[in-house]
Amino acid sequence: MNRRRIWIVTTSRADYGLLYWLMREMEEDADLELQTIVTGSHLCVEFGMTVDEIVRDGFRVHRRIEIMLSSDSREAMVKAMGIALLGFGDALVQDAPDLLVVLGDRFEIVPVALAAVVHRIPVVHLHGGEVSGGALDEYFRHAVTKLASLHFPATELYRRRLLRMGEDPARTYSFGAPGLDHLHRSDLLSREALAECIGMPLDRPTALATYHPVTGEPDARLAGQIEALLGALESCPQLQVIFTKANADAMGRWINAQLLDWVTRHPERARFFDNLGHRVYLSCLRHLDMLVGNSSSGLIEAPSFGLPAINVGSRQEGRLQADNVISVEPVQHAIGEAISLALDPGFRDGLKDMVNPYDPRADGQISRRIKDVLKTVLLDEQLMKKPFHVFE
Repeated sequence: MNRRRIWIVTTSRADYGLLYWLMREMEEDADLELQTIVTGSHLCVEFGMTVDEIVRDGFRVHRRIEIMLSSDSREAMVKAMGIALLGFGDALVQDAPDLLVVLGDRFEIVPVALAAVVHRIPVVHLHGGEVSGGALDEYFRHAVTKLASLHFPATELYRRRLLRMGEDPARTYSFGAPGLDHLHRSDLLSREALAECIGMPLDRPTALATYHPVTGEPDARLAGQIEALLGALESCPQLQVIFTKANADAMGRWINAQLLDWVTRHPERARFFDNLGHRVYLSCLRHLDMLVGNSSSGLIEAPSFGLPAINVGSRQEGRLQADNVISVEPVQHAIGEAISLALDPGFRDGLKDMVNPYDPRADGQISRRIKDVLKTVLLDEQLMKKPFHVFE
């Protein structure tokens, strides 16, 4: 019997960390052939050439599909999508996988899903049904939902949202967020090892900070938001800061330049990393004192550590939040007040018994459950049909 060939497409450090254990599960299953397709910022030196991390983890990269331009504009995003449609369209003809897996809401995955549908290759979508009102991701995520044949939303709330969008209940599974398997299956660093890795003693309060472009808003607002964030950090001299780069959306390079300049002026209390890798990143969530910025990590991974997460601005607006999240407007005084709250021992103590809504069973088996569905789902003509199911 021929092994079932499954493409997994990864575009950046973010989705790779969430896909890692699903890839490992598929790689270890004799009935499946994992074909890892790497694209997007993974292949950009300025974003850390994170394809190398995939290789170091022992995965064979089946294809590298270059799509990114060295530009920070919305026009460059659109051109990258066009290049992706051409490149993936050709590659899918050559490989003809049985299933294609994509995750989330990046602009790069829309043309991938479009090409797959045209070639009658079923699309599997992870993390659909979510809401992030301040980003163009909102459009991209829901577009991929309507292009996909199988769905693995991260919570039951998001599953119900997909059903209201007309998706088939029999093809929509809610097991949790697969990236959270790391918390149960990965060996994270000790506090001492983490301090050595990031080159900073953890002898005073330390924040992990990431700020991505808010693509659903006018670019002109971004300067004020970054000024507010850095101003709030400036006003808390006791706080050390570990910055990770913004993603490869329009204005991402500009954000990174501002953050790097601030770090350069504060070498005694700040560090800047292209990419920490999922092991070091999660170790930061375990040992540091807060997360600040607008990454979804504060809402999805941070709750499992009882870590205060200051969610700045509208980028994550509408996404399901646990009690660890402190949502504030992107103004300096509000961010500063949130930092003070996050450092309050009483606030942190109140998060000890918090349940992460994205990890309902907390057993490290989310990826295995997804893999089992991909392995056994019937690949017939019906899988490529898209009837609209009325949700009741």
